[in-house]
Amino acid sequence: MTRRSARTAPARVPYAFLTPAIGLFVLFMVAPIGYTVYLSLRRVKVTGLGLGSRARSESFVGLANYRAVLGDGEFWQSCLRVLLYGAVLVPTMLGLALLFALLLDLPRARARSFSRVAIFMPYAVPAVIASLMWGFMYLPSVGPGQYLLKEFGQPPLDLLNPTSIYFSVANIAVWGGTGFNMIVLYTALRTVPGELYESARMDGATEWQIAWRIKIPMLTPALIMTFVFSLIATLQVFSEPTTLRPLTNALQSGWTPLMKIYQDAFARDDIHSAAAASVVLAVVTLVFSFGFLQLVQRRAFGQEQR
Repeated sequence: MTRRSARTAPARVPYAFLTPAIGLFVLFMVAPIGYTVYLSLRRVKVTGLGLGSRARSESFVGLANYRAVLGDGEFWQSCLRVLLYGAVLVPTMLGLALLFALLLDLPRARARSFSRVAIFMPYAVPAVIASLMWGFMYLPSVGPGQYLLKEFGQPPLDLLNPTSIYFSVANIAVWGGTGFNMIVLYTALRTVPGELYESARMDGATEWQIAWRIKIPMLTPALIMTFVFSLIATLQVFSEPTTLRPLTNALQSGWTPLMKIYQDAFARDDIHSAAAASVVLAVVTLVFSFGFLQLVQRRAFGQEQR
């Protein structure tokens, strides 16, 4: 082996270890995204009349599918509904996660291990199972809460009407997602040096003041991360409203963008329009996520864009 090859051999070792990960990333991420973009630029054209003379041909149509998606009022209405749903979900879920994390971090907190597991446990329940469970509890005929209202002479609550459906769907996501976000915030709290708390207590600070002036500011990076993850999950909501849809007329087939895309792809057999809508939704998600990160970067960290 020459001296040159001996020097370059160690430099190639990291790339050899990265090759499987890069291959899987290209196979399961880059290739599907590229194929989706390819499908979004094409359209099926049907020619001829009658069952025997009809012919289907696929042709390149450029940005025609994207223009159709951007001009589709139903798609943008589904995006608006998701934003309203997120306005209910994200503050409630992150607020409860922060509250539970702060309570578990109190010096006098008891049964921390049990509490963490109990709060995190709903996250392990699949979204479809959770939606079925909550859906039956929402029904006036079988819900235990509705039964208690009836026993006390109160009329049953309609939790699946067009107005309350936002809260009903968001409640399922809050129940399932609070535990995950609580674990993230609680783990970040445990990395804060205990000397900060001791110094604050020696200066006469109460637990409320310590939480407000020390713990929450130290949690800012973790709060930003959980907010971005929650925002992405909100824009991609699908399982909960799809599972609840047979129980109520308040949920249309295109209630969320992903439901609209699913309807176009598998009910209308228009995979090309669905692909264009998927790309648009991905771009909207990236814009919201990176826009929020840039805003936080400027205001919270004082770093100006160059």
